[in-house]
Amino acid sequence: MTRALILVDVQNDFCEGGSLAVDGGAAVAADLSDHMDAHAGTYDYVVATQDWHIDPGPHFSDAPDYIDSWPVHCVAGTKGAEFHPDLDTEGIDAVFRKGQYEAAYSGFEGVKAPDDEVPSGERKLAGALPETDEPLLTLDDWLREHEVEEVVLAGLATDHCVRATALDALQAGYSVSLLTALTRGVDGERTADTLDELEAAGVELLR
Repeated sequence: MTRALILVDVQNDFCEGGSLAVDGGAAVAADLSDHMDAHAGTYDYVVATQDWHIDPGPHFSDAPDYIDSWPVHCVAGTKGAEFHPDLDTEGIDAVFRKGQYEAAYSGFEGVKAPDDEVPSGERKLAGALPETDEPLLTLDDWLREHEVEEVVLAGLATDHCVRATALDALQAGYSVSLLTALTRGVDGERTADTLDELEAAGVELLR
């Protein structure tokens, strides 16, 4: 069974020092690097998602409710939108960016970044997705093109983008598991409820 590791939103703004930091986010970045090094033969592909906001409308707010609206974060082309420096990006095969002009939590709402912007040891930044006559490739498109049947998720944040990505992966028909030690949530109680929800939905929790 062809297997892909999906790294969800391991970005500076979601780690300590960022505008929407998750406690333990930087540790997740470092631990994911160790995991990928130790399990190099476990995954056929590694892909990553990025929040990549240009003008997401009411998703940004000066008075956020932290449910539907949030402080400004992960603005396209800024340092906050970059992958955390402790995340080893050398082995990432493709990056999918979401939320350019509206709220987007699931990686399956993202579209593929240009190949020359996939980080490979050097940090490369750009703003809007380039204009092209070719159809934009979604995460689901890419996984199916590469005959992926099983996805393993990790990253930030458990109770938001990881949750949404996992549920969409199930809906799309993939076998889904979650590396619970390599994810962190915004709210402790909601994160515990999210893990129960995902397990009940059919996600295998790898503790």
